[in-house]
Amino acid sequence: MSRFPFVKASFPDPALTPRKIRTHLIDVQQRLRDRRAAIHPPQDDTDRADPAEELRLTERAHRRADTRAKRLHDDILRRSGLSHPNRDEREKLSVLRDGVGLVRIASEDRADELAAVLHAEMPWMAPATGHAWQAMRRSVREGWPGFRLPPVILDGPPGIGKTRWARRLGGLIGAASMVIDAMGESASFGVTGCQRGWGSARPGRVLELIMTDLTGNPIVVIDELDKAGSARSNRDQSYGLAEGLLPLLEPATAADWTCPYYRLGFDMSFVGWILLTNSLQPLPEPLLGRCTVLRLQAVDLSDLIGFAEREGRARALSDSSIASITEALAAVAPGAATRPSLRTGLRMLDRAADLEHRPMVI
Repeated sequence: MSRFPFVKASFPDPALTPRKIRTHLIDVQQRLRDRRAAIHPPQDDTDRADPAEELRLTERAHRRADTRAKRLHDDILRRSGLSHPNRDEREKLSVLRDGVGLVRIASEDRADELAAVLHAEMPWMAPATGHAWQAMRRSVREGWPGFRLPPVILDGPPGIGKTRWARRLGGLIGAASMVIDAMGESASFGVTGCQRGWGSARPGRVLELIMTDLTGNPIVVIDELDKAGSARSNRDQSYGLAEGLLPLLEPATAADWTCPYYRLGFDMSFVGWILLTNSLQPLPEPLLGRCTVLRLQAVDLSDLIGFAEREGRARALSDSSIASITEALAAVAPGAATRPSLRTGLRMLDRAADLEHRPMVI
């Protein structure tokens, strides 16, 4: 895994505190005073300074050292880019001192293998798998330091496994992943974080994931984006999730994105964004223009039966349980108003597993 300079800041020596700078300044002043005293020693008692005056001079020297030490420390932080975060926040950010790792695809052949596995497991998600496949091959072909998934919108009916597919992609390539429910977040706060002035200022979950996992190209899934609302700050400013995502979806602006909480620049250009919707109508045009839009169809009954068989074997279910599930799915009339979805199949698999593992009643 290659290393990647993620934060737009340098980290000075943590031991270089205002107190340590002050001590150094006092030591230098004392050595200079001792040197002057050695060169020009007092000739008699009349040349000696009054002890009270010497004390006052020492107090003034200490006050000047305090002021200068704070000014020097502030200047060090300003030049490093870390003047806005407080001491505790700088300590948290210090994990980024040596950069973060980037998950890489070893070769184009490996990209082909990963895409084949993903397609075999969820063939009805072929458009999405094709998008990820080409991104994997491009990352290798163009010599990128890590895998980069261009932002994509997966638009399709509920219950077809969009979230499951995104999680599986992250698992196959070895990248960290997270799912954010757009309806359960306060506007874009869960994604981008929120600055001071809002009710609960904090960094975004995506940045927290990167700082925890120390991987700069996680797969981030935004579920139900078309149902996201907006929130208002304590100053009555409105902020929506779709608008907050815009600078993160454009490579040029994502490479120098400023966190509203830390007020620091971060390179978010390798984050893989997968946005899930059931309808494109509520989404603003600028967001649509920054993403590849893939329209997905409902799961065919044959694909659903095949999925149930594969998943049943992966869960070590008995042949009779798997047969019961596939027979129940196959019995659905072709023209039925309500057709089973992937969620239906997963519930049936869960129920079968529960029945097989229930305790014996004596």
